[in-house]
Amino acid sequence: MDVTYEETFKKVVLPDGTTVAYNEAGEGDQALILIHGSGPGATGWSNFNPNIGTLADDFHVYAVDMPGWGESSPRPAAEYRHPEVLVQFMDAVGIDRAALVGNSMGGMIALAVAARHPERVSHLITMGPGSGGVTINDAGGGLSEGLKILYKGYADPSPENFEATVEIMTYDTPKEVAAPLAVQRSQNARKHQEHLDNWLQGSVDGPPLRYAASEREIMSITAPALLIHGRDDRVVPFEHTLRLVRMIGNSRAYLINRCGHWAQLEHATEFNRLVRDFVLSTTAAEEEPELAGVGG
Repeated sequence: MDVTYEETFKKVVLPDGTTVAYNEAGEGDQALILIHGSGPGATGWSNFNPNIGTLADDFHVYAVDMPGWGESSPRPAAEYRHPEVLVQFMDAVGIDRAALVGNSMGGMIALAVAARHPERVSHLITMGPGSGGVTINDAGGGLSEGLKILYKGYADPSPENFEATVEIMTYDTPKEVAAPLAVQRSQNARKHQEHLDNWLQGSVDGPPLRYAASEREIMSITAPALLIHGRDDRVVPFEHTLRLVRMIGNSRAYLINRCGHWAQLEHATEFNRLVRDFVLSTTAAEEEPELAGVGG
């Protein structure tokens, strides 16, 4: 399906007055909600524009801007409550149950919703979220190489800093692809200085993700989960996904070689196929359990 930003862009106002912007495409029975990461200038569209049209061939796709990003309402970082906002968004647009697809911060939001509102989540798909614990690669403490660059983008949303952001977020993106993406992210960030200021003010002790699910909550997740991670991720090491696959009972991990933090952008064709096949096949297995495992 060919889609554009303008024809898919919508807004909805939640009961508390919060505006949530989103891009909507497709008419399938299965709802698929795409949740962006925490980088400056991130939006549902910028994180997932190579995926929305393809996934909309099979699913009803919603790519949201969380409050504090994109065209959604500003929000002081201390008041980020993204898991609750996502459930309220689902209520507002009439989604009873959805497959959640989250990149980085979006993956942490998806994990929290799957743990706290299991009846609302049919499938869980993550790309590069933190797992709530320390891994070998970050045992020294402090911010990762990628998060340090991300902070620079918040403090100074210049195209130069965003070129460095794109470079650290990806494995080997050609300059002709990276440069326009850096300009887009820089323009998005500069358009809403209040988003940048709020995030920086709330991030003195690290990225403001206070709503993240605890290990106990993650271990309670029952939705079928597909945990995708770039082997070369310099923002969130892939060991976090190895921890998650041990904690989530009905899960499988998928590592992509020569891939950084943005699997959905760097390997869009493979990512779209993985998501489509996972959601359709696990749905079929649930509906026809006698077929599960046939052919093994």
